[in-house]
Amino acid sequence: MKRSYFGVISLCAILFMDIVFMQLLVHQYFHQNYKIVLLFMFCNIILFPIALYIYKQEINKGGQSHEKK
Repeated sequence: MKRSYFGVISLCAILFMDIVFMQLLVHQYFHQNYKIVLLFMFCNIILFPIALYIYKQEINKGGQSHEKK
């Protein structure tokens, strides 16, 4: 399967941002800044479906897929 560099790099960047937001969320929760916790949680909720969409697009670009269509 051939992958595009843009798709793989953007997927890695979004998943990295998910990890960073989760770390910030836990840190702010520990310090009881609940408004900021809700902001980071919202960012995680928005970024994860975007990552799934990019993943589905990359899977469909290849010739043979490991998933059944």
